[in-house]
Amino acid sequence: MIMDNQSVISHFLLLGLPIPQEHQHLFYALFLAIYLTTILGNLIIIILTLLDSHLHTPMYLFLSNLSFSDLCFSSVTMPKLLQNMESQDPSIAYAGCLTQMYFLLVFGNMESFLLVVMAYDRYVAICFPLHYTSKISPKLCVLLVVLCWMMATFHALLHILLMARLSFCEDNVIPHFFCDISALLKLACSDTHINELMTFIMGGLVIVIPFLLIIVSYVQIVCSILKVSSTRVIHKVFSTCGSHLSVVSLFYGTIIGLYLCSSANNSTAKETAMAMMYTVVTPMLNPFIYSLRNGDMKEALIRVIYKKKISL
Repeated sequence: MIMDNQSVISHFLLLGLPIPQEHQHLFYALFLAIYLTTILGNLIIIILTLLDSHLHTPMYLFLSNLSFSDLCFSSVTMPKLLQNMESQDPSIAYAGCLTQMYFLLVFGNMESFLLVVMAYDRYVAICFPLHYTSKISPKLCVLLVVLCWMMATFHALLHILLMARLSFCEDNVIPHFFCDISALLKLACSDTHINELMTFIMGGLVIVIPFLLIIVSYVQIVCSILKVSSTRVIHKVFSTCGSHLSVVSLFYGTIIGLYLCSSANNSTAKETAMAMMYTVVTPMLNPFIYSLRNGDMKEALIRVIYKKKISL
């Protein structure tokens, strides 16, 4: 079964998660609940941002794009995982595997870039409140979002084109629950040095540098807030920054540990658990950490419900 000149296999086998057979139904219900929570939380943010004019601000423009990215990011892997757990059929077509990898990279990179933009937005809002409207103009916001999508698409396309040139021979078993770059590179029976080099270089550009920029932004925010005499304001900002940084650390930390600092000592179970953190857990937590705990979002939800009742 020849797909093309580069590949002599037509499909891969996703081994999924190392879960005992007797616990499959329990974990299926758990992952289904997580996925539905992720969809619901992110959809609420997107809908509220569209319907409530009070949320038509730069911060909520970035948040709505982050929610859309999280929703799609989770949807790239979770439906296939749930299907495999239910049907016990772990196969995925060669083209389907590359497609899954492409969209995983697009939405994963998009989340990384948006987190940087949001950190910069908060930095300007807190450190330069009087100049916020001039520095973060609507035109700049749209430009930043479009630039994020363009860079995420280019990065994903580069990796997919490099992956498509590789040959895959007899071994088609992927010890993962999605088509992961590192797992596929281990299965290739052709030279993968260029792929590994580009993974390391581009990983530094789209993961390490954004992570450092976020840390610098929050350090500047904390230093600026410490100059404020109000204990209530300091406590509120530290609470918010702490929540944001916890999610940022979870997202970037697992990716850096998994792809840029991987070693031969890492077991398959450990790598799978780390991948679950940034593909499943983070998209579920982001709506609660960034938006649904926000007073403006709660007020918007009340206004939308109230208007709906009046119209009925």
